[in-house]
Amino acid sequence: MTFLCLVFTLSLLGVRGLGDPGPLEDVVIDRYYVPKVCLREVQMGDFVRYHYNGTFQDGTKFDSSYDRGATVAGVAGVGRLITGMDRGLQGMCVNERRHLIVPPHLGYGSIGVAGLIPPDTTLYFDVIMLDIWNKEDKLQITTLFKPQRCNRTVENTDFVRYHYNGTLLDGTPFDTSYGKGSTYDTYVGSGWLIKGMDQGLLGMCAGEKRRIVIPPFLAYGEKGYGTVIPPQASLVFDVLLIDLHNPKDGISLEHLEVPASCKRKAVTGDFVRYHYNGTLLDGTLFDSSYSRNHTYDTYIGKGFIIPGMDQGLQGVCIGEKRRIIVPPHLAYGEDGAGNKIPGSAVLIFDVHIIDFHNPTDSVEIETTYRPADCNVTSQDRDFVRYHYNCSLLDGTRLFSSYDYENPQEVTLGASKIIEGLNQGLLNMCVGERRTLIVPPHLGHGESGARGVPGSAVIYFEIELLHFEPGVPEGYLFVWHNDPPENLFEAMDLNKDGEVPFEEFSTYITSQVAEGQGRLVPGSEPTKVIGDMFQNQDRNKDGKITAEELKLKSDEDQVKHEEL
Repeated sequence: MTFLCLVFTLSLLGVRGLGDPGPLEDVVIDRYYVPKVCLREVQMGDFVRYHYNGTFQDGTKFDSSYDRGATVAGVAGVGRLITGMDRGLQGMCVNERRHLIVPPHLGYGSIGVAGLIPPDTTLYFDVIMLDIWNKEDKLQITTLFKPQRCNRTVENTDFVRYHYNGTLLDGTPFDTSYGKGSTYDTYVGSGWLIKGMDQGLLGMCAGEKRRIVIPPFLAYGEKGYGTVIPPQASLVFDVLLIDLHNPKDGISLEHLEVPASCKRKAVTGDFVRYHYNGTLLDGTLFDSSYSRNHTYDTYIGKGFIIPGMDQGLQGVCIGEKRRIIVPPHLAYGEDGAGNKIPGSAVLIFDVHIIDFHNPTDSVEIETTYRPADCNVTSQDRDFVRYHYNCSLLDGTRLFSSYDYENPQEVTLGASKIIEGLNQGLLNMCVGERRTLIVPPHLGHGESGARGVPGSAVIYFEIELLHFEPGVPEGYLFVWHNDPPENLFEAMDLNKDGEVPFEEFSTYITSQVAEGQGRLVPGSEPTKVIGDMFQNQDRNKDGKITAEELKLKSDEDQVKHEEL
């Protein structure tokens, strides 16, 4: 191949214009159009394709490849063309145009061509070169763009998806995938492509752009293809590789960020909440949980999600960021999904694990501080006062008792707080501090609560400030010892056979003050005593008689319990 173009002009040969130059010894060449880029020039032995018009001096046409609707194809410089044409084609570039004047002795001489070209006739040719190649040619590959990140390149037996523009060597387009609205999808090295494309795609990265120039013997050869690719045509493909995979591929994992502490890793059967961005291999975004401002929540390993994600989420830590590359046979296969995931598409998921749990999980309790003199601890039905901070496992702050004037107060076991927090407050000493990790089935469940997402694992920091012994469920007052043998007489302060509210209240208040019994803690005493009186005033006449007064222990057959 040479980039040197020898220009023969009429003025150098002493010829004026293109009229009758008189006897010529050689071909006269007028290169009236030479392309700016000339990657190759015709040399002896090259196979060429060209169009031409042939005329006599007076302009009469004697032949034209255009009129036949087919280019001329042949080997230049080996005597298969008239000598003048052989010489006139030497050094031509693709798309170059020449005007040739061929003297008779380099054309058809004194014999001519019967009925077509008279003897001793000078011939005039307008020629445009369309294609040049040689049997020694190889595939020409030019990398137009290569992405910085390239984890894998095309190998034989891979399945590839790519876009392309196909042209002849002179730039004439013959096909494009872009106009069809979908990529060209095929296996490499399996005989489904022309040999030049099978070779030209090898070693490509997803996102790479190449120009592949294919000689005819690695393309459609002497037969061509239909009406768009002539026989013996070199082909040029500008290829953009969209993605690639192999049917034997599994998922590929990249650990982008792993927390320093990972107490437990997710396994089959766990319920995972995570955010993700889903892209095709070329970076096209097809879905994102962030855009919905809601995590994707699902069980893993149970077939609720595509197999590649079921596998890719195994072993994740809470807070981990992971890239999962899923081949199509572990994603949406040949059919794709909707109008955003094409068939046979490789998918990339960048995931951030917010939390996970198992339906069998219990509350995780860790004591961070316990006083040395811890002898008495909180029990079920006790009234407790405590401080807390509450957040999600990703650190998102939810609630805090420190935001309010007073600490939180509750009676344990009264179903006033979530079960996980209730469990975490049991068996604590005053002054003790704990951290709790509460799974959603012991928290706010699948529906969540105000400010708490559904199925969220919750993290608590708690400190017990105070507790008072409680009373059993369903009771408002309990005796510390056995109640008086004749309780009604003890209550009937004026001994008139009736106990109005004033006497009832005075008596119960005195029992509490003397340490003989206790009211349910955490409630207004007057209201509690009022509720007790209403329970005993069975006929609702505003006073209690001996027949009406009954201990709950008499009714429930339980000792030392409430009126």
